[in-house]
Amino acid sequence: MKPAEIVKKSKWLSKHLRHAPQRIGLELGSGGWVEVETLLAAARKFGMELSRAQLEEVVAKNDKQRFAFDAAKTKIRANQGHSIEVDLELEAQIPPARLFHGTGAQNRDLLLREGLKKMRRHHVHLSSDVETARRVGARHGKPLIFAVDAARMIANGHVFYRSENGVWLTDEVAPSYLQVHETP
Repeated sequence: MKPAEIVKKSKWLSKHLRHAPQRIGLELGSGGWVEVETLLAAARKFGMELSRAQLEEVVAKNDKQRFAFDAAKTKIRANQGHSIEVDLELEAQIPPARLFHGTGAQNRDLLLREGLKKMRRHHVHLSSDVETARRVGARHGKPLIFAVDAARMIANGHVFYRSENGVWLTDEVAPSYLQVHETP
Protein backbone atom coordinates (compact mmCIF):
# COMPACT_ATOMS: atom_id res chain seq x y z
CA MET A 1 0.00 0.00 0.00
CA LYS A 2 1.03 3.57 -0.53
CA PRO A 3 1.80 5.63 2.60
CA ALA A 4 -1.38 7.69 2.16
CA GLU A 5 -3.47 4.51 2.11
CA ILE A 6 -1.79 3.26 5.29
CA VAL A 7 -2.59 6.58 6.99
CA LYS A 8 -6.22 6.43 5.83
CA LYS A 9 -6.70 2.89 7.11
CA SER A 10 -4.85 3.69 10.34
CA LYS A 11 -7.17 6.63 11.01
CA TRP A 12 -10.19 4.43 10.38
CA LEU A 13 -8.83 1.81 12.78
CA SER A 14 -8.07 4.48 15.41
CA LYS A 15 -11.59 5.81 15.20
CA HIS A 16 -13.14 2.39 15.66
CA LEU A 17 -10.68 0.76 18.08
CA ARG A 18 -10.12 3.82 20.30
CA HIS A 19 -13.19 6.00 20.12
CA ALA A 20 -16.32 4.53 18.53
CA PRO A 21 -16.32 0.74 18.12
CA GLN A 22 -20.11 0.68 18.46
CA ARG A 23 -20.48 2.68 15.21
CA ILE A 24 -19.50 -0.44 13.29
CA GLY A 25 -20.99 -2.98 15.67
CA LEU A 26 -17.81 -3.83 17.57
CA GLU A 27 -17.56 -4.47 21.28
CA LEU A 28 -14.08 -4.34 22.76
CA GLY A 29 -13.39 -7.30 24.98
CA SER A 30 -11.11 -7.70 27.95
CA GLY A 31 -7.89 -5.74 27.43
CA GLY A 32 -9.46 -3.79 24.57
CA TRP A 33 -9.11 -6.72 22.19
CA VAL A 34 -11.42 -7.53 19.29
CA GLU A 35 -11.33 -10.57 17.01
CA VAL A 36 -9.53 -9.79 13.75
CA GLU A 37 -12.16 -11.57 11.67
CA THR A 38 -14.93 -9.59 13.39
CA LEU A 39 -13.09 -6.34 12.63
CA LEU A 40 -12.53 -7.30 8.98
CA ALA A 41 -16.22 -8.23 8.58
CA ALA A 42 -17.26 -4.90 10.09
CA ALA A 43 -14.87 -3.05 7.76
CA ARG A 44 -16.45 -4.75 4.73
CA LYS A 45 -19.96 -4.06 6.00
CA PHE A 46 -19.21 -0.37 6.51
CA GLY A 47 -17.36 0.26 3.25
CA MET A 48 -13.71 0.12 4.35
CA GLU A 49 -11.66 -2.03 2.02
CA LEU A 50 -9.38 -3.86 4.44
CA SER A 51 -7.90 -7.29 3.85
CA ARG A 52 -5.98 -9.35 6.39
CA ALA A 53 -2.73 -8.53 4.59
CA GLN A 54 -3.54 -4.81 4.57
CA LEU A 55 -4.38 -4.91 8.27
CA GLU A 56 -1.04 -6.56 9.01
CA GLU A 57 0.73 -3.92 6.91
CA VAL A 58 -1.03 -1.07 8.75
CA VAL A 59 -0.07 -2.55 12.12
CA ALA A 60 3.54 -3.06 11.04
CA LYS A 61 4.03 0.30 9.29
CA ASN A 62 1.96 2.63 11.47
CA ASP A 63 4.29 5.47 12.39
CA LYS A 64 3.32 5.40 16.06
CA GLN A 65 2.71 1.67 16.41
CA ARG A 66 -0.83 2.44 17.57
CA PHE A 67 -2.07 -1.13 17.18
CA ALA A 68 -1.02 -4.59 18.29
CA PHE A 69 -1.98 -8.17 17.58
CA ASP A 70 -2.14 -10.76 20.31
CA ALA A 71 0.47 -13.54 20.17
CA ALA A 72 -1.72 -15.73 17.93
CA LYS A 73 -2.61 -12.77 15.65
CA THR A 74 -6.31 -13.57 16.07
CA LYS A 75 -7.08 -10.40 18.03
CA ILE A 76 -6.15 -6.74 17.61
CA ARG A 77 -6.33 -3.66 19.80
CA ALA A 78 -5.26 -0.04 19.99
CA ASN A 79 -2.28 0.30 22.34
CA GLN A 80 -3.52 3.48 24.05
CA GLY A 81 -5.35 6.74 23.41
CA HIS A 82 -8.88 5.51 24.02
CA SER A 83 -11.65 7.99 24.71
CA ILE A 84 -14.06 5.19 25.63
CA GLU A 85 -13.98 3.17 28.82
CA VAL A 86 -11.58 0.26 28.43
CA ASP A 87 -9.16 -1.53 30.73
CA LEU A 88 -6.01 -2.34 28.77
CA GLU A 89 -4.88 -4.52 31.67
CA LEU A 90 -1.48 -2.83 31.85
CA GLU A 91 0.67 -3.40 34.91
CA ALA A 92 2.21 -0.51 36.81
CA GLN A 93 5.89 0.01 36.00
CA ILE A 94 8.73 2.22 37.13
CA PRO A 95 9.59 4.68 34.34
CA PRO A 96 12.93 6.31 33.62
CA ALA A 97 13.68 9.17 36.04
CA ARG A 98 12.86 11.70 33.35
CA LEU A 99 10.14 11.53 30.73
CA PHE A 100 9.11 14.03 28.05
CA HIS A 101 5.92 15.54 26.72
CA GLY A 102 5.62 17.33 23.39
CA THR A 103 2.99 19.94 22.69
CA GLY A 104 2.53 23.14 20.73
CA ALA A 105 4.41 26.22 21.99
CA GLN A 106 1.10 28.05 22.38
CA ASN A 107 0.27 25.75 25.32
CA ARG A 108 3.28 26.74 27.44
CA ASP A 109 1.67 29.09 29.96
CA LEU A 110 -1.46 26.98 30.40
CA LEU A 111 0.53 23.80 31.08
CA LEU A 112 2.95 25.51 33.44
CA ARG A 113 -0.09 26.77 35.35
CA GLU A 114 -2.36 23.69 35.22
CA GLY A 115 -0.08 20.75 34.39
CA LEU A 116 -0.83 17.90 32.02
CA LYS A 117 -4.33 16.45 32.16
CA LYS A 118 -5.74 13.42 30.42
CA MET A 119 -8.72 15.39 29.11
CA ARG A 120 -11.03 12.98 27.22
CA ARG A 121 -8.51 10.14 27.21
CA HIS A 122 -7.63 7.63 29.88
CA HIS A 123 -4.09 8.87 30.52
CA VAL A 124 -1.52 11.55 29.84
CA HIS A 125 0.95 10.29 27.21
CA LEU A 126 4.69 10.68 27.81
CA SER A 127 7.76 9.52 25.93
CA SER A 128 11.14 8.35 27.11
CA ASP A 129 13.02 10.38 24.50
CA VAL A 130 13.07 13.97 23.32
CA GLU A 131 12.80 13.17 19.61
CA THR A 132 9.48 11.36 20.01
CA ALA A 133 8.15 14.23 22.12
CA ARG A 134 9.31 16.68 19.44
CA ARG A 135 7.41 14.78 16.72
CA VAL A 136 4.28 14.76 18.87
CA GLY A 137 4.63 18.46 19.62
CA ALA A 138 5.13 19.30 15.93
CA ARG A 139 1.59 18.06 15.24
CA HIS A 140 0.38 21.04 17.26
CA GLY A 141 2.48 23.76 15.62
CA LYS A 142 5.91 24.84 16.83
CA PRO A 143 6.93 22.08 19.24
CA LEU A 144 7.59 22.73 22.90
CA ILE A 145 9.11 19.93 24.95
CA PHE A 146 8.52 19.53 28.67
CA ALA A 147 10.68 17.33 30.89
CA VAL A 148 8.69 15.42 33.50
CA ASP A 149 10.28 14.55 36.83
CA ALA A 150 8.99 10.97 36.86
CA ALA A 151 11.35 9.93 39.66
CA ARG A 152 9.82 12.48 42.02
CA MET A 153 6.32 11.54 40.86
CA ILE A 154 7.00 7.87 41.71
CA ALA A 155 8.43 8.89 45.09
CA ASN A 156 5.21 10.82 45.71
CA GLY A 157 2.98 7.84 44.91
CA HIS A 158 2.02 8.42 41.27
CA VAL A 159 1.52 5.35 39.11
CA PHE A 160 2.86 4.82 35.58
CA TYR A 161 2.06 2.26 32.91
CA ARG A 162 3.88 1.49 29.69
CA SER A 163 1.86 0.58 26.61
CA GLU A 164 3.02 -2.04 24.17
CA ASN A 165 4.46 0.60 21.82
CA GLY A 166 6.56 2.24 24.55
CA VAL A 167 4.32 5.19 25.46
CA TRP A 168 4.36 5.98 29.17
CA LEU A 169 0.94 6.64 30.70
CA THR A 170 -0.12 8.33 33.93
CA ASP A 171 -3.26 10.04 35.19
CA GLU A 172 -1.90 13.59 35.34
CA VAL A 173 1.27 15.60 35.76
CA ALA A 174 1.06 18.56 38.14
CA PRO A 175 2.93 21.75 37.18
CA SER A 176 5.47 21.13 39.95
CA TYR A 177 6.77 18.10 38.03
CA LEU A 178 7.17 19.99 34.72
CA GLN A 179 10.14 21.90 33.39
CA VAL A 180 10.51 23.43 29.94
CA HIS A 181 13.15 21.30 28.27
CA GLU A 182 13.19 22.73 24.78
CA THR A 183 11.49 25.71 23.23
CA PRO A 184 10.99 26.51 19.55
